Amino acid sequence: MKTHLLRYFVALAEEKHFGRAAQRLFITQPPLSMALKALEAELGVSLLERDAKHVRLTPAGQAFLVEARKVLAQLQHASEVVRNVAQGKLGGLKIGITGSMIYRGVPGYCTAFRQDHPLVDISLHEVSTGDQLRMLARGELDLGFLNISSPTEALDILPLGEEPLVCCLPSTHRLAGHKTINLQDLAGETFVMFAREVSPATYDNVIACLQQAGIHPQTRHAAMQWLTVMALVSVGQGVSLVPACMAQLGMNGVRLLPLRKIKAATPAYMAWRKDVHDNAVRDAFIASIRAAVQRV
Repeated sequence: MKTHLLRYFVALAEEKHFGRAAQRLFITQPPLSMALKALEAELGVSLLERDAKHVRLTPAGQAFLVEARKVLAQLQHASEVVRNVAQGKLGGLKIGITGSMIYRGVPGYCTAFRQDHPLVDISLHEVSTGDQLRMLARGELDLGFLNISSPTEALDILPLGEEPLVCCLPSTHRLAGHKTINLQDLAGETFVMFAREVSPATYDNVIACLQQAGIHPQTRHAAMQWLTVMALVSVGQGVSLVPACMAQLGMNGVRLLPLRKIKAATPAYMAWRKDVHDNAVRDAFIASIRAAVQRV
């Protein structure tokens, strides 16, 4: 059954007049009359009773009007869904995020995107950089916010900027009252390190910074999250270098001090697979984040 026959019938049933229905449909009356006859012939029932002045629905016509409206509404819905998907306005995104990215604006990026794309379902998964790279390769994540030293050939990346590293000391430490710190003053300290297998780039950045200060760190603990690093420092298990954004935690028992003489930072990237070309929602998200980064 051709859908235009349903539209013609609904218009005629609602207007109850051939002339008004034809005008509403932007056609003349003869095609409308032919369409109604074709529809009745296909169904094998009479849908309308009509005379020179009036058009009335038969009981079969009344029942068919209800169903025809449902069909047309569903077709309209299907058309809207298809267009929204094609335009990146409908769908879902699975996004990986390292712990520190929570404090580097990523939740705000997602909130801003949802305001313009309310039909998109975004789910954030806290996953280490190493695991994100593996999940992206397997197609288990659409995007990842992570720390890497250089992109792999399979990924496209968007740099999000660098976060300064600061020294994290127990609040009872002899240097905790200073406004800044010279790393060389910590040469004999035990360091709490971020585990290299979780994020090689983060670990290597910290080691490079310490070596620049002539420190070959004594390490006792290797943590998988910055929160754990700071918690260990707070209970006197050592000192560490952490991203400055971790100050937003407001953790008791620690002091975060900027470094003197040495500038050290940890980069952040958004990454996605190069070989995926049919994800309009993902592409819309990338465009949104790219615009947000450029405004900063």
